[in-house]
Amino acid sequence: MSPNGSDLPHRPKGVGGTPMSRRPMRRRLHQALAAGLVLVTASGCTYKDFPRLGMPTPVTDEAPRILSLWQGSWAAALAVGVLVWGLILWSVIFHRRSRTKVEVPPQTRYNMPIEALYTVVPIIIVSVLFFFTARDETKLLATTKKPDHVVNVVGFQWSWGFNYIEDVDGKASTDNADDKELSAIPDRMRTSFPKGAEGVYTVGTPAERNPQTDNPGPTLWLPKGETVQFILTSRDVIHSFWPVPFLMKQDVLPGHVNRFEVTPTKEGTYMGKCAELCGVDHARMLFNVKIVSPERYQKHLKDLAEKGQTGYIPAGTATTGDARNAETNNP
Repeated sequence: MSPNGSDLPHRPKGVGGTPMSRRPMRRRLHQALAAGLVLVTASGCTYKDFPRLGMPTPVTDEAPRILSLWQGSWAAALAVGVLVWGLILWSVIFHRRSRTKVEVPPQTRYNMPIEALYTVVPIIIVSVLFFFTARDETKLLATTKKPDHVVNVVGFQWSWGFNYIEDVDGKASTDNADDKELSAIPDRMRTSFPKGAEGVYTVGTPAERNPQTDNPGPTLWLPKGETVQFILTSRDVIHSFWPVPFLMKQDVLPGHVNRFEVTPTKEGTYMGKCAELCGVDHARMLFNVKIVSPERYQKHLKDLAEKGQTGYIPAGTATTGDARNAETNNP
């Protein structure tokens, strides 16, 4: 028993028997807050970048929807985090032993309202996130019957090819949409092809570079303000088509054809990459997206035709059936 007749622990004493100061603890807290402030401000983001929470600036009509879903997910996560952190800090501060003078607090075996709360609340959170995700996914994957332009994106080890399914010369008699090189594309997707589409193409290599930015990879040209439908095919393994400022990517699968549409809204040259680990040179599967005026886009198509890049490159592996684009079953 202590000299004052109490078994309660005493505050630690420093030199000379005086209680130890709490200043070191406060100093460490201030240092930790300062370090956190430096980490936040040293990221190079401006106040205009911060609301995007790490996302690039959107350059299509569809991208703001994705950005909104991203921001909403962060807001929900932050609200849950504040609640949890608040409860933890409240317990630490108001139920610390030095304040209550209780060695072991009363033990509660169960609390039905609390157990119901932490079961129902997560279900509500997941349900809300699922609703908004399903709603936005449905909108983002919706396609029109007659888009302004159709581009077949071909992924292969270790670069990209682009079949512009376009009527470049304006003659219906030169239609080449039934070319055997496009046999991997199912009939239900061919209905979006324009009439008289003889087509032009670009095929890249990892060593190719964009002449304006010097970024590696081939360059995909797109017109500003006009709807572009991408039809994604692979010649070998699974790739993923990711133009970064589109805020959207989609898998490029052998034997299975995916598609989506965008409407570019901001001219410029942007980076793209493969977002699926596809082999030893996956990191070299880069490309560029150049958004230009519709007039400049049409001139680019004619330039490709003048270079002799007419027709199409092989789109990918054969598919069977329109419904699911099932891969061919080998005996």
